[in-house]
Amino acid sequence: MAYAAVTDTPAPEDAPDAPAGSGPSAWVARGGLPAWAVRHSGWLGPIAVALFAGLLRFWDLGHPNAFVFDETYYPKDAWSLLQQGYEGQWPENANTDILGVPQIVPLTPTPEFIAHPPLGKWVISLGEWAFGLHPFGWRVMVALIGTVTVLMLARIGRRLFSSTLLGCTAALLMSVDGLQFVMSRVGLLDSVLMFFVLAAFGCLLVDRDRTRRTLRAARAEGGRAGDEVRFGLRPWRLAAGLLLGAACGTKWNGLQVLAVFGLLTVLWDQAGRRWAGAHRPYRSMLRRDALPAFLSLVGVAVLVYLGSWAGWFLTKGGFDRQWADGRAGLSPPRTPVVDIPLPQVPMGWVPSGLRSWWHYQAQMYDFNTGLSSPHTYQSNPWSWLVQGRPVSMYWQQTAQGQQGCTAPGGCASQILALGTPLLWWTACFALVYLLWRWFFRRDWRSGAVLAAVAAVYLPWFQYQHRTIFSFYMVVLVPFLCLAVAQLLGAILGPPGCSVRRRRYGAAAAGTIVLAIMICFLFFYPLYTAEVIPMTDWQNRMWFTTWI
Repeated sequence: MAYAAVTDTPAPEDAPDAPAGSGPSAWVARGGLPAWAVRHSGWLGPIAVALFAGLLRFWDLGHPNAFVFDETYYPKDAWSLLQQGYEGQWPENANTDILGVPQIVPLTPTPEFIAHPPLGKWVISLGEWAFGLHPFGWRVMVALIGTVTVLMLARIGRRLFSSTLLGCTAALLMSVDGLQFVMSRVGLLDSVLMFFVLAAFGCLLVDRDRTRRTLRAARAEGGRAGDEVRFGLRPWRLAAGLLLGAACGTKWNGLQVLAVFGLLTVLWDQAGRRWAGAHRPYRSMLRRDALPAFLSLVGVAVLVYLGSWAGWFLTKGGFDRQWADGRAGLSPPRTPVVDIPLPQVPMGWVPSGLRSWWHYQAQMYDFNTGLSSPHTYQSNPWSWLVQGRPVSMYWQQTAQGQQGCTAPGGCASQILALGTPLLWWTACFALVYLLWRWFFRRDWRSGAVLAAVAAVYLPWFQYQHRTIFSFYMVVLVPFLCLAVAQLLGAILGPPGCSVRRRRYGAAAAGTIVLAIMICFLFFYPLYTAEVIPMTDWQNRMWFTTWI
Protein backbone atom coordinates (compact mmCIF):
# COMPACT_ATOMS: atom_id res chain seq x y z
CA MET A 1 0.00 0.00 0.00
CA ALA A 2 1.12 3.56 -0.68
CA TYR A 3 1.31 4.58 2.98
CA ALA A 4 4.07 2.02 3.55
CA ALA A 5 6.43 4.30 1.68
CA VAL A 6 6.18 6.77 4.54
CA THR A 7 7.14 4.10 7.02
CA ASP A 8 9.88 2.15 5.34
CA THR A 9 11.92 -0.28 7.40
CA PRO A 10 14.95 1.18 9.12
CA ALA A 11 18.37 0.81 7.59
CA PRO A 12 21.72 0.90 9.39
CA GLU A 13 22.34 4.43 8.15
CA ASP A 14 19.15 5.58 9.94
CA ALA A 15 21.18 5.95 13.12
CA PRO A 16 22.13 9.58 13.76
CA ASP A 17 25.67 8.64 14.66
CA ALA A 18 26.62 6.51 11.67
CA PRO A 19 30.10 4.98 11.84
CA ALA A 20 32.97 6.55 9.94
CA GLY A 21 33.04 5.43 6.34
CA SER A 22 29.27 4.89 6.06
CA GLY A 23 28.19 8.26 4.67
CA PRO A 24 29.25 11.57 3.12
CA SER A 25 30.85 12.65 6.40
CA ALA A 26 33.50 10.00 5.85
CA TRP A 27 34.15 11.40 2.37
CA VAL A 28 34.84 14.81 4.00
CA ALA A 29 37.10 13.15 6.56
CA ARG A 30 39.20 11.64 3.77
CA GLY A 31 39.78 15.17 2.50
CA GLY A 32 42.40 15.73 5.18
CA LEU A 33 40.46 17.67 7.82
CA PRO A 34 41.88 17.65 11.36
CA ALA A 35 40.59 14.88 13.61
CA TRP A 36 38.88 17.32 15.99
CA ALA A 37 37.06 18.97 13.07
CA VAL A 38 35.81 15.61 11.83
CA ARG A 39 34.78 14.61 15.35
CA HIS A 40 32.74 17.78 15.87
CA SER A 41 31.62 18.36 12.28
CA GLY A 42 28.06 17.50 13.25
CA TRP A 43 27.94 20.78 15.18
CA LEU A 44 30.65 22.95 13.60
CA GLY A 45 29.04 22.92 10.15
CA PRO A 46 25.51 23.75 11.35
CA ILE A 47 26.80 26.49 13.67
CA ALA A 48 28.83 28.07 10.86
CA VAL A 49 25.79 28.16 8.57
CA ALA A 50 23.62 29.57 11.38
CA LEU A 51 26.16 32.34 12.06
CA PHE A 52 26.09 33.25 8.38
CA ALA A 53 22.29 33.34 8.45
CA GLY A 54 22.28 35.39 11.65
CA LEU A 55 24.65 37.97 10.18
CA LEU A 56 22.29 38.44 7.24
CA ARG A 57 19.19 38.68 9.40
CA PHE A 58 20.48 41.02 12.11
CA TRP A 59 22.33 43.41 9.83
CA ASP A 60 20.52 46.80 9.93
CA LEU A 61 17.46 45.09 11.40
CA GLY A 62 15.86 48.38 12.48
CA HIS A 63 15.58 49.56 8.85
CA PRO A 64 13.14 50.69 7.65
CA ASN A 65 11.90 52.76 10.56
CA ALA A 66 8.30 52.05 9.63
CA PHE A 67 5.52 49.57 10.16
CA VAL A 68 6.04 46.90 7.50
CA PHE A 69 2.75 45.40 6.27
CA ASP A 70 0.95 43.77 9.24
CA GLU A 71 3.49 45.13 11.71
CA THR A 72 0.86 47.75 12.30
CA TYR A 73 -1.00 45.04 14.27
CA TYR A 74 1.22 42.44 15.91
CA PRO A 75 3.91 44.60 17.59
CA LYS A 76 1.17 46.74 19.11
CA ASP A 77 -0.67 43.64 20.31
CA ALA A 78 2.59 42.32 21.76
CA TRP A 79 3.21 45.55 23.66
CA SER A 80 -0.36 45.53 24.93
CA LEU A 81 0.04 41.95 26.16
CA LEU A 82 3.25 42.92 27.90
CA GLN A 83 1.65 45.89 29.64
CA GLN A 84 -1.82 44.61 30.55
CA GLY A 85 -2.10 40.91 29.68
CA TYR A 86 -4.57 41.33 26.80
CA GLU A 87 -4.78 43.14 23.48
CA GLY A 88 -6.26 46.63 23.73
CA GLN A 89 -7.08 49.42 21.32
CA TRP A 90 -4.44 52.04 20.52
CA PRO A 91 -4.79 55.82 20.25
CA GLU A 92 -4.95 57.23 16.72
CA ASN A 93 -1.56 58.96 16.94
CA ALA A 94 0.25 55.83 18.15
CA ASN A 95 2.12 55.26 14.87
CA THR A 96 3.65 58.75 14.93
CA ASP A 97 4.58 58.43 18.58
CA ILE A 98 6.33 55.11 18.09
CA LEU A 99 8.22 55.89 14.88
CA GLY A 100 9.18 59.44 15.81
CA VAL A 101 10.87 59.17 19.20
CA PRO A 102 10.57 55.72 20.87
CA GLN A 103 8.42 56.14 23.95
CA ILE A 104 5.81 54.41 26.04
CA VAL A 105 2.48 54.90 24.30
CA PRO A 106 -0.44 55.22 26.76
CA LEU A 107 -2.80 52.31 26.20
CA THR A 108 -6.56 52.53 26.33
CA PRO A 109 -8.39 50.01 28.54
CA THR A 110 -10.78 49.17 25.69
CA PRO A 111 -10.18 45.56 24.55
CA GLU A 112 -9.60 44.75 20.89
CA PHE A 113 -10.87 41.75 18.94
CA ILE A 114 -7.86 39.80 17.65
CA ALA A 115 -8.04 37.06 15.02
CA HIS A 116 -5.02 35.01 16.13
CA PRO A 117 -4.05 33.34 19.44
CA PRO A 118 -1.59 35.26 21.63
CA LEU A 119 1.53 33.07 21.90
CA GLY A 120 3.35 34.43 18.84
CA LYS A 121 2.76 37.97 20.08
CA TRP A 122 4.11 37.01 23.50
CA VAL A 123 7.30 35.92 21.70
CA ILE A 124 7.53 39.29 19.92
CA SER A 125 6.94 41.06 23.23
CA LEU A 126 10.17 39.62 24.66
CA GLY A 127 12.14 41.79 22.24
CA GLU A 128 10.04 44.82 23.09
CA TRP A 129 10.61 44.17 26.79
CA ALA A 130 14.37 44.03 26.25
CA PHE A 131 14.87 46.78 23.63
CA GLY A 132 11.75 48.93 23.71
CA LEU A 133 8.86 49.69 21.42
CA HIS A 134 10.58 50.44 18.12
CA PRO A 135 11.38 48.45 14.94
CA PHE A 136 14.47 46.67 16.27
CA GLY A 137 12.64 45.75 19.47
CA TRP A 138 9.69 44.09 17.75
CA ARG A 139 11.82 42.37 15.10
CA VAL A 140 14.70 41.02 17.16
CA MET A 141 12.97 37.90 18.49
CA VAL A 142 11.70 36.98 15.03
CA ALA A 143 15.23 37.41 13.64
CA LEU A 144 16.62 35.23 16.43
CA ILE A 145 14.02 32.56 15.73
CA GLY A 146 14.77 32.72 12.01
CA THR A 147 18.46 32.17 12.76
CA VAL A 148 17.91 29.32 15.20
CA THR A 149 15.62 27.66 12.65
CA VAL A 150 18.56 27.49 10.25
CA LEU A 151 20.63 25.73 12.93
CA MET A 152 17.77 23.32 13.63
CA LEU A 153 17.34 22.51 9.96
CA ALA A 154 21.01 21.61 9.61
CA ARG A 155 20.76 19.18 12.53
CA ILE A 156 17.42 17.79 11.34
CA GLY A 157 18.77 17.27 7.83
CA ARG A 158 21.83 15.53 9.26
CA ARG A 159 19.62 13.16 11.22
CA LEU A 160 17.19 12.57 8.37
CA PHE A 161 19.83 11.88 5.70
CA SER A 162 22.65 10.60 7.95
CA SER A 163 24.82 13.26 6.34
CA THR A 164 26.23 16.45 7.80
CA LEU A 165 26.91 17.65 4.27
CA LEU A 166 23.27 17.39 3.17
CA GLY A 167 22.00 18.81 6.46
CA CYS A 168 24.21 21.88 6.11
CA THR A 169 23.24 22.20 2.46
CA ALA A 170 19.56 22.35 3.38
CA ALA A 171 20.33 24.98 6.04
CA LEU A 172 22.47 27.02 3.65
CA LEU A 173 19.67 27.03 1.11
CA MET A 174 17.21 28.28 3.70
CA SER A 175 19.62 30.98 4.86
CA VAL A 176 19.53 32.44 1.33
CA ASP A 177 15.83 32.02 0.68
CA GLY A 178 14.30 35.44 0.18
CA LEU A 179 10.95 34.63 1.77
CA GLN A 180 12.44 33.18 4.95
CA PHE A 181 14.93 36.06 5.03
CA VAL A 182 12.24 38.73 4.76
CA MET A 183 9.90 37.05 7.23
CA SER A 184 12.79 36.74 9.72
CA ARG A 185 13.22 40.53 9.62
CA VAL A 186 9.63 41.66 10.21
CA GLY A 187 7.46 41.44 13.31
CA LEU A 188 4.88 38.99 11.98
CA LEU A 189 3.74 35.63 13.34
CA ASP A 190 4.54 33.26 10.48
CA SER A 191 8.24 32.77 11.27
CA VAL A 192 7.33 31.93 14.86
CA LEU A 193 4.89 29.31 13.55
CA MET A 194 7.60 27.93 11.25
CA PHE A 195 9.97 27.54 14.20
CA PHE A 196 7.51 25.50 16.27
CA VAL A 197 6.48 23.28 13.34
CA LEU A 198 10.06 22.47 12.34
CA ALA A 199 11.09 21.86 15.95
CA ALA A 200 8.18 19.42 16.39
CA PHE A 201 9.24 17.60 13.21
CA GLY A 202 12.77 17.26 14.59
CA CYS A 203 11.50 15.92 17.92
CA LEU A 204 9.46 13.25 16.14
CA LEU A 205 12.54 12.21 14.16
CA VAL A 206 14.52 11.79 17.39
CA ASP A 207 11.62 9.81 18.87
CA ARG A 208 11.60 7.55 15.81
CA ASP A 209 15.32 6.85 16.13
CA ARG A 210 14.97 6.02 19.84
CA THR A 211 12.06 3.63 19.29
CA ARG A 212 13.91 1.92 16.42
CA ARG A 213 16.79 1.17 18.74
CA THR A 214 14.33 -0.51 21.12
CA LEU A 215 12.79 -2.45 18.23
CA ARG A 216 16.19 -3.73 17.08
CA ALA A 217 16.48 -5.60 20.35
CA ALA A 218 12.97 -7.02 19.86
CA ARG A 219 13.85 -8.13 16.34
CA ALA A 220 16.95 -9.90 17.59
CA GLU A 221 14.84 -11.69 20.18
CA GLY A 222 12.43 -12.94 17.50
CA GLY A 223 9.04 -14.53 18.06
CA ARG A 224 6.24 -12.17 19.05
CA ALA A 225 8.55 -9.62 20.63
CA GLY A 226 7.57 -7.05 18.00
CA ASP A 227 3.96 -7.29 19.20
CA GLU A 228 4.73 -7.12 22.91
CA VAL A 229 7.52 -4.53 23.14
CA ARG A 230 6.68 -1.42 25.16
CA PHE A 231 8.42 1.87 24.57
CA GLY A 232 7.75 3.43 27.96
CA LEU A 233 7.96 7.16 28.42
CA ARG A 234 8.70 8.97 25.16
CA PRO A 235 9.91 12.46 26.13
CA TRP A 236 10.67 13.54 22.58
CA ARG A 237 7.10 12.87 21.50
CA LEU A 238 5.88 14.81 24.52
CA ALA A 239 8.15 17.65 23.43
CA ALA A 240 6.61 17.46 19.95
CA GLY A 241 3.16 17.78 21.50
CA LEU A 242 4.28 20.84 23.44
CA LEU A 243 5.72 22.44 20.30
CA LEU A 244 2.64 21.66 18.21
CA GLY A 245 0.49 23.19 20.93
CA ALA A 246 2.70 26.27 20.73
CA ALA A 247 2.22 26.29 16.95
CA CYS A 248 -1.56 26.26 17.41
CA GLY A 249 -1.17 29.00 20.03
CA THR A 250 0.58 31.13 17.40
CA LYS A 251 -1.74 30.51 14.45
CA TRP A 252 -4.50 28.00 13.93
CA ASN A 253 -2.64 26.58 10.93
CA GLY A 254 -0.76 24.47 13.44
CA LEU A 255 -3.88 22.34 13.90
CA GLN A 256 -3.54 20.65 10.49
CA VAL A 257 0.14 20.00 11.17
CA LEU A 258 -0.78 18.42 14.52
CA ALA A 259 -3.20 16.05 12.78
CA VAL A 260 -0.74 14.99 10.07
CA PHE A 261 2.23 14.60 12.42
CA GLY A 262 0.08 12.55 14.80
CA LEU A 263 -0.83 10.18 11.97
CA LEU A 264 2.78 10.05 10.82
CA THR A 265 4.20 9.03 14.19
CA VAL A 266 1.74 6.14 14.69
CA LEU A 267 2.40 4.89 11.15
CA TRP A 268 6.10 4.91 12.00
CA ASP A 269 5.27 2.84 15.09
CA GLN A 270 3.26 0.37 13.02
CA ALA A 271 6.01 0.00 10.43
CA GLY A 272 8.64 -0.39 13.14
CA ARG A 273 6.69 -3.18 14.81
CA ARG A 274 6.22 -4.91 11.46
CA TRP A 275 9.97 -4.69 10.82
CA ALA A 276 10.65 -6.10 14.31
CA GLY A 277 8.60 -9.20 13.47
CA ALA A 278 5.13 -8.34 14.82
CA HIS A 279 2.48 -10.75 13.56
CA ARG A 280 -0.25 -8.12 13.82
CA PRO A 281 1.51 -4.75 13.62
CA TYR A 282 -1.71 -2.76 13.16
CA ARG A 283 -3.33 -4.31 16.19
CA SER A 284 -0.17 -3.89 18.24
CA MET A 285 0.08 -0.25 17.22
CA LEU A 286 -3.57 0.41 18.10
CA ARG A 287 -3.30 -1.40 21.44
CA ARG A 288 0.03 -0.02 22.64
CA ASP A 289 0.86 3.14 20.69
CA ALA A 290 -2.26 4.96 19.46
CA LEU A 291 -3.65 6.19 22.79
CA PRO A 292 -0.25 7.26 24.21
CA ALA A 293 0.43 9.08 20.95
CA PHE A 294 -2.91 10.89 21.16
CA LEU A 295 -2.29 11.94 24.74
CA SER A 296 1.32 12.94 24.07
CA LEU A 297 0.48 15.06 21.04
CA VAL A 298 -3.14 16.17 21.16
CA GLY A 299 -3.52 16.13 24.95
CA VAL A 300 -0.34 18.10 25.57
CA ALA A 301 -1.10 20.46 22.68
CA VAL A 302 -4.52 21.31 24.14
CA LEU A 303 -2.98 22.15 27.51
CA VAL A 304 -0.31 24.34 25.89
CA TYR A 305 -2.91 26.12 23.79
CA LEU A 306 -5.02 26.86 26.84
CA GLY A 307 -1.91 28.02 28.69
CA SER A 308 -1.09 30.47 25.89
CA TRP A 309 -4.27 32.36 26.86
CA ALA A 310 -3.12 32.79 30.47
CA GLY A 311 -3.01 36.57 30.19
CA TRP A 312 -6.61 36.67 28.99
CA PHE A 313 -7.80 34.28 31.75
CA LEU A 314 -5.91 36.03 34.57
CA THR A 315 -7.20 39.50 33.73
CA LYS A 316 -10.70 40.88 33.42
CA GLY A 317 -10.29 43.36 30.58
CA GLY A 318 -9.76 41.07 27.56
CA PHE A 319 -12.15 41.00 24.64
CA ASP A 320 -15.41 39.24 25.62
CA ARG A 321 -13.82 38.26 28.94
CA GLN A 322 -17.13 38.85 30.76
CA TRP A 323 -19.37 37.56 27.94
CA ALA A 324 -20.65 34.48 29.85
CA ASP A 325 -21.60 36.40 32.98
CA GLY A 326 -25.34 35.96 33.34
CA ARG A 327 -25.54 33.44 30.49
CA ALA A 328 -26.07 29.70 30.89
CA GLY A 329 -25.09 28.44 27.44
CA LEU A 330 -22.49 28.59 24.69
CA SER A 331 -22.58 30.45 21.42
CA PRO A 332 -21.18 28.00 18.84
CA PRO A 333 -19.70 29.15 15.54
CA ARG A 334 -22.10 29.87 12.72
CA THR A 335 -22.50 27.32 9.98
CA PRO A 336 -20.14 27.96 7.05
CA VAL A 337 -22.97 27.71 4.48
CA VAL A 338 -25.85 29.58 6.07
CA ASP A 339 -25.24 32.55 8.32
CA ILE A 340 -27.59 31.30 11.05
CA PRO A 341 -26.52 30.75 14.66
CA LEU A 342 -26.82 27.18 15.90
CA PRO A 343 -29.06 26.46 18.91
CA GLN A 344 -27.74 27.41 22.31
CA VAL A 345 -26.10 24.60 24.26
CA PRO A 346 -26.95 24.49 28.01
CA MET A 347 -23.51 24.55 29.60
CA GLY A 348 -24.08 26.62 32.74
CA TRP A 349 -22.03 24.17 34.81
CA VAL A 350 -18.87 25.17 32.87
CA PRO A 351 -16.97 28.09 34.50
CA SER A 352 -17.92 31.40 32.95
CA GLY A 353 -14.32 32.14 31.97
CA LEU A 354 -14.14 29.01 29.81
CA ARG A 355 -17.52 29.77 28.22
CA SER A 356 -16.45 33.32 27.44
CA TRP A 357 -13.22 31.95 25.98
CA TRP A 358 -15.14 29.48 23.80
CA HIS A 359 -17.36 32.29 22.53
CA TYR A 360 -14.22 34.24 21.63
CA GLN A 361 -12.84 31.20 19.74
CA ALA A 362 -16.11 30.94 17.83
CA GLN A 363 -15.81 34.55 16.70
CA MET A 364 -12.19 33.98 15.67
CA TYR A 365 -13.32 30.99 13.62
CA ASP A 366 -16.02 33.04 11.88
CA PHE A 367 -13.50 35.75 11.05
CA ASN A 368 -10.69 33.49 9.82
CA THR A 369 -12.90 31.35 7.60
CA GLY A 370 -15.01 34.20 6.23
CA LEU A 371 -12.48 36.97 5.54
CA SER A 372 -12.92 37.92 1.89
CA SER A 373 -12.05 41.63 1.70
CA PRO A 374 -10.15 42.19 -1.58
CA HIS A 375 -6.44 42.97 -1.28
CA THR A 376 -3.97 44.00 -3.97
CA TYR A 377 -1.50 41.24 -3.10
CA GLN A 378 -3.82 38.37 -2.30
CA SER A 379 -3.16 35.24 -4.36
CA ASN A 380 -4.30 31.69 -5.02
CA PRO A 381 -2.41 28.70 -3.52
CA TRP A 382 -1.90 27.28 -7.01
CA SER A 383 0.66 30.03 -7.66
CA TRP A 384 2.55 29.85 -4.39
CA LEU A 385 5.15 27.20 -5.22
CA VAL A 386 6.26 29.10 -8.32
CA GLN A 387 6.13 32.47 -6.49
CA GLY A 388 3.50 33.83 -8.85
CA ARG A 389 2.33 36.71 -6.65
CA PRO A 390 4.75 37.81 -3.90
CA VAL A 391 3.61 40.38 -1.36
CA SER A 392 5.04 43.89 -1.33
CA MET A 393 5.39 44.70 2.36
CA TYR A 394 7.01 48.10 2.02
CA TRP A 395 7.33 50.57 -0.85
CA GLN A 396 8.74 54.06 -1.14
CA GLN A 397 9.61 55.96 -4.31
CA THR A 398 12.06 58.85 -4.08
CA ALA A 399 13.19 61.55 -6.48
CA GLN A 400 16.77 62.34 -7.42
CA GLY A 401 18.61 64.09 -4.62
CA GLN A 402 16.44 62.64 -1.83
CA GLN A 403 17.48 59.92 0.65
CA GLY A 404 20.72 59.25 -1.22
CA CYS A 405 19.09 58.78 -4.65
CA THR A 406 21.41 59.87 -7.48
CA ALA A 407 19.56 58.35 -10.44
CA PRO A 408 17.97 60.85 -12.87
CA GLY A 409 14.87 58.70 -13.15
CA GLY A 410 14.36 58.44 -9.41
CA CYS A 411 14.76 55.52 -7.02
CA ALA A 412 12.69 52.89 -5.29
CA SER A 413 12.87 51.21 -1.91
CA GLN A 414 10.91 48.00 -1.40
CA ILE A 415 10.54 44.92 0.79
CA LEU A 416 9.18 42.13 -1.39
CA ALA A 417 8.31 38.81 0.28
CA LEU A 418 9.64 36.83 -2.66
CA GLY A 419 11.20 33.43 -2.22
CA THR A 420 14.51 33.10 -4.06
CA PRO A 421 13.08 32.11 -7.46
CA LEU A 422 15.71 29.52 -8.46
CA LEU A 423 15.36 27.80 -5.08
CA TRP A 424 11.58 27.54 -5.30
CA TRP A 425 11.59 26.41 -8.91
CA THR A 426 14.21 23.77 -8.08
CA ALA A 427 12.03 22.71 -5.15
CA CYS A 428 9.16 21.98 -7.54
CA PHE A 429 11.34 19.41 -9.32
CA ALA A 430 12.60 18.12 -5.98
CA LEU A 431 9.03 17.45 -4.78
CA VAL A 432 8.37 15.40 -7.92
CA TYR A 433 11.56 13.42 -7.21
CA LEU A 434 10.47 12.83 -3.62
CA LEU A 435 7.05 11.61 -4.79
CA TRP A 436 8.81 9.10 -7.03
CA ARG A 437 11.10 7.99 -4.19
CA TRP A 438 8.17 7.67 -1.79
CA PHE A 439 5.83 5.77 -4.09
CA PHE A 440 8.21 3.52 -6.01
CA ARG A 441 11.19 3.13 -3.65
CA ARG A 442 9.32 3.18 -0.32
CA ASP A 443 11.72 5.82 0.97
CA TRP A 444 10.45 6.89 4.41
CA ARG A 445 12.58 10.03 4.38
CA SER A 446 10.84 11.30 1.26
CA GLY A 447 7.50 10.39 2.81
CA ALA A 448 8.28 12.32 5.99
CA VAL A 449 9.15 15.49 4.09
CA LEU A 450 6.11 15.12 1.82
CA ALA A 451 3.85 14.65 4.84
CA ALA A 452 5.08 17.96 6.26
CA VAL A 453 4.61 19.68 2.90
CA ALA A 454 1.06 18.33 2.65
CA ALA A 455 0.25 19.42 6.22
CA VAL A 456 1.40 22.99 5.60
CA TYR A 457 0.37 23.54 1.98
CA LEU A 458 -2.68 21.50 0.99
CA PRO A 459 -5.16 22.82 3.62
CA TRP A 460 -5.00 26.26 2.01
CA PHE A 461 -6.82 24.99 -1.06
CA GLN A 462 -10.08 24.83 0.88
CA TYR A 463 -9.81 28.58 1.54
CA GLN A 464 -9.41 29.82 -2.03
CA HIS A 465 -12.40 32.10 -1.50
CA ARG A 466 -10.63 33.75 1.43
CA THR A 467 -8.16 36.65 1.38
CA ILE A 468 -4.84 34.80 1.63
CA PHE A 469 -1.22 35.58 0.81
CA SER A 470 1.81 33.72 -0.49
CA PHE A 471 4.01 34.67 2.48
CA TYR A 472 2.09 32.09 4.56
CA MET A 473 4.37 29.57 2.83
CA VAL A 474 7.37 30.58 4.92
CA VAL A 475 6.35 27.63 7.13
CA LEU A 476 6.98 25.41 4.10
CA VAL A 477 10.48 26.69 3.36
CA PRO A 478 12.44 24.29 5.66
CA PHE A 479 10.79 21.26 4.07
CA LEU A 480 11.34 22.55 0.55
CA CYS A 481 15.03 22.97 1.41
CA LEU A 482 15.14 19.40 2.73
CA ALA A 483 13.58 18.23 -0.53
CA VAL A 484 16.17 20.12 -2.59
CA ALA A 485 18.98 18.78 -0.40
CA GLN A 486 17.77 15.23 -0.98
CA LEU A 487 17.68 15.87 -4.74
CA LEU A 488 21.21 17.31 -4.61
CA GLY A 489 22.31 14.23 -2.66
CA ALA A 490 21.04 12.06 -5.50
CA ILE A 491 22.89 14.23 -8.02
CA LEU A 492 26.05 14.01 -5.92
CA GLY A 493 25.84 10.24 -5.87
CA PRO A 494 26.33 7.66 -3.12
CA PRO A 495 29.70 7.45 -1.33
CA GLY A 496 30.46 4.11 -2.97
CA CYS A 497 30.25 5.36 -6.55
CA SER A 498 33.28 6.04 -8.75
CA VAL A 499 35.44 9.10 -8.24
CA ARG A 500 34.52 10.29 -11.74
CA ARG A 501 30.79 10.02 -10.99
CA ARG A 502 31.27 11.75 -7.68
CA ARG A 503 33.25 14.57 -9.24
CA TYR A 504 30.65 15.31 -11.90
CA GLY A 505 27.87 15.04 -9.35
CA ALA A 506 29.61 17.44 -7.00
CA ALA A 507 30.12 19.93 -9.82
CA ALA A 508 26.45 19.78 -10.82
CA ALA A 509 25.13 20.02 -7.26
CA GLY A 510 27.57 22.81 -6.41
CA THR A 511 26.54 24.75 -9.50
CA ILE A 512 22.90 24.62 -8.45
CA VAL A 513 23.68 25.84 -4.93
CA LEU A 514 25.92 28.62 -6.27
CA ALA A 515 23.25 29.73 -8.76
CA ILE A 516 20.68 29.93 -5.94
CA MET A 517 23.03 32.02 -3.81
CA ILE A 518 23.72 34.39 -6.73
CA CYS A 519 19.98 34.69 -7.34
CA PHE A 520 19.48 35.66 -3.68
CA LEU A 521 22.24 38.26 -3.97
CA PHE A 522 20.60 39.71 -7.09
CA PHE A 523 17.27 40.21 -5.28
CA TYR A 524 18.86 41.26 -1.99
CA PRO A 525 18.04 44.99 -2.46
CA LEU A 526 14.35 44.09 -2.70
CA TYR A 527 14.52 42.17 0.56
CA THR A 528 16.10 44.97 2.63
CA ALA A 529 14.42 48.18 1.39
CA GLU A 530 17.69 49.35 -0.16
CA VAL A 531 17.37 52.56 -2.20
CA ILE A 532 18.10 51.57 -5.81
CA PRO A 533 17.55 53.30 -9.18
CA MET A 534 14.16 52.65 -10.76
CA THR A 535 15.90 50.98 -13.70
CA ASP A 536 17.50 48.45 -11.33
CA TRP A 537 14.14 47.83 -9.68
CA GLN A 538 12.48 47.26 -13.06
CA ASN A 539 15.21 44.78 -14.03
CA ARG A 540 14.24 42.68 -11.01
CA MET A 541 10.54 42.59 -11.91
CA TRP A 542 10.78 39.41 -13.97
CA PHE A 543 7.00 39.04 -14.20
CA THR A 544 4.20 41.58 -14.23
CA THR A 545 2.51 39.70 -11.37
CA TRP A 546 5.41 40.72 -9.12
CA ILE A 547 4.54 44.41 -9.44
